[in-house]
Amino acid sequence: MALFSNLGNYRNFGLLVIRVGLGVMFIYHGLPMLTGGIKVWEGLGSATKYAGIHFWPAMWGFLSAVVETFGGFLLIVGLAFRPVCLLLFITMAVAAAMHLGKGEGLDGAAHAIEDAVVFAGLLFVGPGRLSVDRK
Repeated sequence: MALFSNLGNYRNFGLLVIRVGLGVMFIYHGLPMLTGGIKVWEGLGSATKYAGIHFWPAMWGFLSAVVETFGGFLLIVGLAFRPVCLLLFITMAVAAAMHLGKGEGLDGAAHAIEDAVVFAGLLFVGPGRLSVDRK
């Protein structure tokens, strides 16, 4: 379609929009978890039992909150982009396993699965030229 034929020229801007949008939302969701303290971290980290990890829930919860908060920031600036995408993919895979394990079905796990798919795709695509990691 002629109307959209030139949008491919703005691929890097499109990646920036995705990075900023996801990054802001992950900071928004991650910061309250990060500042919530050990009770919040234990609750968050207990999700790892659905991935077969039954030890140190507070540590896993803390690490998850760190990945979401600082990973969101790193997404926005495009620094350490692929490692961050991998860590966020793992975090979202565990979140999806938790929702499915609780019996919430695909409706409950959909958001985490969607984010995991986006991070898997971004892992291959990269951050684009409008990033600190640009090549």
